[in-house]
Amino acid sequence: MSYQIELRHLKYFQVLAEELKFRKAAEKLFISQPGLSRQIKQMEEIYGVDLFVRNKRKVELSSAGTYLKAEVDFIFNHLETIKTQLDNIGKGRETELRIGFLGSAAQNVVPELIFRLNKTYPGIQTLLEEMPNQLQVQLIEKDKLDLGFVRLPRVPDGISRHPIFEDTFSLVLPEDHPIHEKNFNNVRQLSNEPFIFFSSEDSPLYYDLIMSICEDSGFRPQVFHKSVHGPTIFKLVEQGLGVAIVPSSLQLGYHLKIKFIELKNIKQRTELSVIWKDSNRNPALRNVIALLLDKEVVYRKGQP
Repeated sequence: MSYQIELRHLKYFQVLAEELKFRKAAEKLFISQPGLSRQIKQMEEIYGVDLFVRNKRKVELSSAGTYLKAEVDFIFNHLETIKTQLDNIGKGRETELRIGFLGSAAQNVVPELIFRLNKTYPGIQTLLEEMPNQLQVQLIEKDKLDLGFVRLPRVPDGISRHPIFEDTFSLVLPEDHPIHEKNFNNVRQLSNEPFIFFSSEDSPLYYDLIMSICEDSGFRPQVFHKSVHGPTIFKLVEQGLGVAIVPSSLQLGYHLKIKFIELKNIKQRTELSVIWKDSNRNPALRNVIALLLDKEVVYRKGQP
C-alpha cells in the first residue's frame, strides 16, 4: 500500500520537532504515543530518510529533519498568512502588516510611517508591537513579522536591512544628579557611577558601541544592570540605581524624574534600520518599504 504525505503528518512532525519528546508531543496533539510513532515512521518511509535520531535517552532531529522543520514552519506560517488575507478580503480590508519596533522608533519613525500609510494606502491595517532586536529578527525569519525597526549592523542572509535614521547618544541621569548641562564636560565625570546598559545578548555590537563611548573617555564603566527595554532603564535611573547612555530619540514621550544630556561632541552615532525578509509575500510590504525609503534623507537629518 502506498501512502502520501498529508497536512496532519506535517503537523505531527512539527510538534515532535519542537518538543523532542514523544510523550509531550502526543499529549499536545491529543493522540496516543504509539499513534504518533506510527505517523512519524510512515513519514520516514514515504520520504526514504530518517527524520529523527532516537536512543533510549533522547530524540534529536537528523540533518534531513532539521531541513524539513524549516520548510514545515514556512508552510504553516504561509497557511496562516493565507487565512489572514482571506479574512481581510472577506471584511473588505486590503491587507494586514505586522510591524515590530524598538522604543526609540516609537516617537518619530513609526508614527510618521503610520500617518503616511493611512494617507497613501488606507486599506492596510497595521499590527504594532514593541520588541527587542533579536526577537524581531527571529519573527521575521519565521514569517510572523513583516517589518522590523532595529539597531543592528548586520542581519542573517535572506533579510534586507536599510538604515533610515542616524541618532546621537545622550546621558540619562536622575533629576537631582549634581551634573547638569552647564557643568558637564566629559563622560569621565561619571566614571565612579554604576551604569545601566542595554542587554549585550540582544545586540552585542550595540553594547560595545556604548562601552566604547566610556573607554574613549578613559574608563571602563561598572555595569550593574542590563535591560532590553528603554522604560525599564529609565525607571532604574529614576530610582538612583545608576546612570545610562541611550539614543537621544529615546527620551521623547517619557515623563519621569530623569534628565538627558546629549553627547554632541563624540564620534559614536547609532543607526536605526528597517529590516524585512526578501521572500516575504505580503502584498503590502513593497509599498510600505517604498514609503520608508522615500523618507530616508529626511530621517537621517534628524527631522522626522
